[in-house]
Amino acid sequence: MNSISGSGTSSGTRDSLTRDALTVLQPGFGGTTAPDWLLRRIGEGLASVGLFGRNIRTPEQVAALTAQLRAEREDIVVAIDEESGDVTRLEVRTGSSFPGNHALGAVDDVDLTRDVAAELGRRLAQSGVTFNWAPSADVNSDPGNPVIGVRSFGADPDLVARHTAAYIEGMQSAGVAACAKHFPGHGDTAVDSHHAVPGIDVDGDVLNARELVPFRAAIAAGTRAVMSAHISVPALDPDHPGTLSRRILTDLLRGELGFDGLIVTDGIEMRAISGTYGIERGTVLAVAAGCDAICVGGGLHDELTVLRLRDALVAAVRAGELPEERLADAAARVRALADWTSAARAAGAPGAADPDVGLRAARRALTVTHTETYAGPLTGAPYVAAFTPLANIAVGDETPWGVAAELTRRLPGTETGSFSGDRGGAEALAAAGDRRVVAVVRDAHRHPWMAAAVDHLLAARPDTVVVEMGVPQSKPSGALHIATHGAARVCGQAAAEVLTGA
Repeated sequence: MNSISGSGTSSGTRDSLTRDALTVLQPGFGGTTAPDWLLRRIGEGLASVGLFGRNIRTPEQVAALTAQLRAEREDIVVAIDEESGDVTRLEVRTGSSFPGNHALGAVDDVDLTRDVAAELGRRLAQSGVTFNWAPSADVNSDPGNPVIGVRSFGADPDLVARHTAAYIEGMQSAGVAACAKHFPGHGDTAVDSHHAVPGIDVDGDVLNARELVPFRAAIAAGTRAVMSAHISVPALDPDHPGTLSRRILTDLLRGELGFDGLIVTDGIEMRAISGTYGIERGTVLAVAAGCDAICVGGGLHDELTVLRLRDALVAAVRAGELPEERLADAAARVRALADWTSAARAAGAPGAADPDVGLRAARRALTVTHTETYAGPLTGAPYVAAFTPLANIAVGDETPWGVAAELTRRLPGTETGSFSGDRGGAEALAAAGDRRVVAVVRDAHRHPWMAAAVDHLLAARPDTVVVEMGVPQSKPSGALHIATHGAARVCGQAAAEVLTGA
């Protein structure tokens, strides 16, 4: 392999091979302004940049940042992982103004989903973002899935398909390229690919009737991109995970499904790839298998990482391990996406802004169940007991969630505490005193300690209100049970309205 060089002036960095190697990378970076090294690599051929929560403070700051990038290259693709709902980067410190996929699936109004995606796309475009690594087209067929959950529209393939298509249509109507993920489907997994290689052990008939249905709909809707999954699907390829599988990406996605847009990897530094193949080897194998762009930067976001991956691709071509034509084809597809996003930016987004569509959607997504012990809306400041699970990496732990902030605004003096583990219920009960208790949970069906904590509360305080902000698989409990189908800020706001009788 070639040695890694930081020089931006050698002949190697100016030839077409090295430019193509840079072009297929979609790296992240640190800070809220573009570092000099990134601007220099853009000048050498880098065609895409990914934004993460660490890069974002305000919409105005993001717009200034993207303008800085475009001053170096007008057609640069600026990508972001903005699913809305639980996974938000644009509003990472406040929580999303839009409910996530599971809430939209619960409403099951494709026009609403299209409108939500269009407004989200409008805000992204206004900030200078042109490529959204969303939506999740995964069918959440395993309710215990630790990484998809509320990121999915639901467990029914046809429901997921129609909302995936509507989301793509709405997002792309705003001039932002959509990306259906995680192909060939991450919903029936019990392992988080951030940590290891998950597997789906079903036959081809099940895959066709379930996992692939939303991706067919995404392709029919004109999605500009598809993201690969770092998952093992032995029925399709017993030897390679999806991101590194020619059978899955080239033969199935390109050949059988007829997709002709950009194929981008999930984060190449995720342990499913980096822990098994290493990021350099994983990058080479991904491009050889049919990927056109390498997403990197959720964890590794420095210049050295970009140079390592660039040089690995160049060395693989020169060693005959990666056909030069395949790398050139991948780079051409990245440039084609850049052309589309540039044209879309020039055309501008049609239609007027609809700033309240997210809250309207969150209100419609609520499922509210009363019992005879319900004492009516809160009139005094309650105690909010948040039973907090360990956040998965896709969601992150820096985005606030729950109902406490909105209840505090409506009922000053509201107190809150965060609890976990076997003593959580007893600790929450002691902290609440004689106040009415609002227990907030997230995927209680996946966390036995959480269900036990709620049971402990209800045994002592049957007037306890329960707000479930994950996938509502457990039987409703509490004097009042509110299922929000997600933990976005607007989901908490909609729940607080019900709790206070607003």
